[in-house]
Amino acid sequence: MDVVFKDIKNMHISVYPPIGRVRVAAPHRTTEDAIRLAVVQRLPWIKRQRETLRNADRQTERQMVSGETHYVWGKRYLLDVSRSSGAYGVEITGNTLWVITPPGTGAAGRFGALDRWYRREVKARVPALLKKWQPVLGVEASKFVVRRMRTKWGTCITRSGTIWLNPELAKKDPRSLEYIVVHELAHLRERGHGDGFVALLDSILPDWRARRDELNEAPLGYEQWGDDE
Repeated sequence: MDVVFKDIKNMHISVYPPIGRVRVAAPHRTTEDAIRLAVVQRLPWIKRQRETLRNADRQTERQMVSGETHYVWGKRYLLDVSRSSGAYGVEITGNTLWVITPPGTGAAGRFGALDRWYRREVKARVPALLKKWQPVLGVEASKFVVRRMRTKWGTCITRSGTIWLNPELAKKDPRSLEYIVVHELAHLRERGHGDGFVALLDSILPDWRARRDELNEAPLGYEQWGDDE
């Protein structure tokens, strides 16, 4: 179990893939006894979350060879790496995801090409979501960054107004990206995950819990990612 102390009003407990690691975010000066009691009280919920993770659809390690399954915006495609070119590229035709690389490129190079493409996909969709949701929330992010994170789908650096988004979101249903963008923008008004934050999400995105659950239940990649908490 990991414990971090943050500038928040309420304690928050999260369970992360792939093995159900428990993370507690607690207000400063919270005692060890208070943390231990909160975890014990949430044990039934923690066990249910871990069971869900154990039963989740998981991909095997990706070797970046033709015939593998890869996901793009919630849809499954068959990878084909048989095409070569002088430049790197990614294309979708029907149910095929083409990763095109220079002759002699190995698995790492093909993975890099696909990863860069996933990043571009996320970057291309975010501006429209910001334009839609910033006026609703009455906030404005100073910038957004797409970067790989091992335990988060997204995060908000409130002091700078910066939002970070995981490129893995390009593999999930577009509803998931929208939920994470709204979630992070909401932190520009409510820094923690307390009652005020929950009430804000309830008022502007009533189905946010369903979207969160869809994201957590979506097929997990070989490298697992947690959610935003």
